[in-house]
Amino acid sequence: MGAIIWLASYPKSGNTWMRSFLHNLLRNPQDSYDINQLSDFTLGDSQARWYQIFDPRPAGDYTMDEVRRLRPLVHREMTKAYPDSVFVKTHNALIEDEGHRLVTPEVTAGAIYVVRDPRDVAISYSHHRGKSIDDTIELMSQIGACTVGNNVNVYERMASWSLHVESWTEPVRAQHLVVRYEDMLERPVKSFGAVAKFLGLDPPRARLDKAIKLSSFKVLQTQERRKGFVERPDTAAAFFREGKAGQWRKTLSAAQIARIEQDHAVQMRRFEYL
Repeated sequence: MGAIIWLASYPKSGNTWMRSFLHNLLRNPQDSYDINQLSDFTLGDSQARWYQIFDPRPAGDYTMDEVRRLRPLVHREMTKAYPDSVFVKTHNALIEDEGHRLVTPEVTAGAIYVVRDPRDVAISYSHHRGKSIDDTIELMSQIGACTVGNNVNVYERMASWSLHVESWTEPVRAQHLVVRYEDMLERPVKSFGAVAKFLGLDPPRARLDKAIKLSSFKVLQTQERRKGFVERPDTAAAFFREGKAGQWRKTLSAAQIARIEQDHAVQMRRFEYL
């Protein structure tokens, strides 16, 4: 039985990219690890199949309260997947939801948290949701924001972008590593090397470079174009869309930029986005 290392982020902040890197680093395949098999090694906190171990009904029939009660059981069950560290993706904030913890501390070893400029998140998440940028900016401001559960995934509570970031990064915890999406793009060796070090690994430079290359955004895009991606929602034309930083400068209106910066100024300053 292992313990969970959470791969946490607000949606569309680089979580899947991080998962791909870990697969390519730890599994060390000759070719890029199949994106449609990422859940074989990095589990998903919202995957309905884990909840159906305890309640075999279609997950779309669960109430939110039923999901809240099942979550700690699911987290404990996930620790049985591997004898050592168990990597689990989550978009949940590190908070309580109606008195129930969204992350179970008793089975947690640590977390890797990926943060991204919310101005770029708003653009990417709007495409992902199939909703307008204004609608997405509003969602990102809501403390009670959550996804809607279905037969594939149970609901997740992200809260607002600011609360999500704050919940995972304050106070600073030795067992939590925070990585900026922009640094993953601009300084990949330093950023992904820090991830390896955090996990207690010291891979040869050639192996680190190979894992970075095999999990590059361009490679992931190519995989998706060739064979699709099971995690792409029907509302999105593509899961791996642009993978760039600073798109907001050309895409967002002055009013949209002002709204995001007003809503999230404190955390944006902490991570040098303002």
